[in-house]
Amino acid sequence: MMTYHNILIAVKNEILTITVNRPDKLNALNRKTIEEIGNAVKDAAADPSIAGIIITGSGSKAFVAGADISEFADFNTDQGKELSAHGHRVFNSIEQCGKPVIAAVNGFALGGGCELAMCCHIRIASDHAKFGQPEVKLGVIPGYGGTQRLAQLIGKGRAFEFLMTAGMIDAQKALHFGLVNDVTSPEQLLARCEELIGKIKTQSPKAVAGVIRCVNANYADGVDGFQKEMDEFGQCFLTDDFKEGTSAFIEKRAAAFKR
Repeated sequence: MMTYHNILIAVKNEILTITVNRPDKLNALNRKTIEEIGNAVKDAAADPSIAGIIITGSGSKAFVAGADISEFADFNTDQGKELSAHGHRVFNSIEQCGKPVIAAVNGFALGGGCELAMCCHIRIASDHAKFGQPEVKLGVIPGYGGTQRLAQLIGKGRAFEFLMTAGMIDAQKALHFGLVNDVTSPEQLLARCEELIGKIKTQSPKAVAGVIRCVNANYADGVDGFQKEMDEFGQCFLTDDFKEGTSAFIEKRAAAFKR
């Protein structure tokens, strides 16, 4: 197993939990931390014993309170562009992971932390979580996909307001806006995420991966999402999961899918 310095990993009930572990910096993201998260997700995606992934932050104050500003305060244009490209590569790989990835937002999700949450397929927040994209206060813009994913999730007008005012919203408003799927207590946060993955892992893993590809296709440049759905639907008929799922339905039993 790979050695990590800025994240903790744990496996329980076929679920990999990745915990960003920089509590002295409120779990701020530096390049190394982003790289470690990406590697952990990549390994889990290839591991048939893992059904889903939860990403959270250590401590009770922060999920991820932003990027580590000290790392890039002196960057030039080319260095800034490469830093952004690195974040995009990793966050895109999380979004495109063929297994469900859930953000368990246990506190501040600001800047890069909000962007990390948004690239996950589902977001569950504790009732004291806070969300924000305060980059304009620093004279920059979100660099890890935030301008795009935020508009996709909450709409163009709200995204403009959120991004241009550097405002912060609480968990209930995030739920109202559609930024998160559910809000729960801090004590129940991980259990709620585990419950969701528990429901997903009883379904066809090949069909779940197909759903992820199709939904993502709707936001990909030059891709016809409807055509992608037709193609993926047709491919389902070649899988063992389809044979098992339809047989189980006809035989009135629970399907036993294999990963």
